[in-house]
Amino acid sequence: MTDVTDDGLPDALPPFAELVLDLTERIPPGRVMTYGDVAEYLGQGGPRQVGRVMALYGGSVPWWRVIRADGRFLPGHEQRALTHYGEEGTPLRELADPPRVDLRRARWDGREISPNSPHGRD
Repeated sequence: MTDVTDDGLPDALPPFAELVLDLTERIPPGRVMTYGDVAEYLGQGGPRQVGRVMALYGGSVPWWRVIRADGRFLPGHEQRALTHYGEEGTPLRELADPPRVDLRRARWDGREISPNSPHGRD
């Protein structure tokens, strides 16, 4: 039997959830991955499974760095995400209505980042 925490969630995370959350924590500030990018990088699951993990367990990691494939912000969390993007210097398509993350400039492919390059670009 799995132990349950005070908030009703299992004490131990499922292995896939641990992988998703670990990768999310490694996404550098100012960069993003889509739900599909995360699944592809991990070699398992798909965008919906990644989204489910983020919905259930993502509050303890930089959730705003995992986004939809169209660059739109997480529904219901737009203002909080926008604040984080501003603090981190995440490139946005500000002329879009509503604003979106500029995936061409902000997308992270999972490779290590050079500390001397802006937004981790070599």
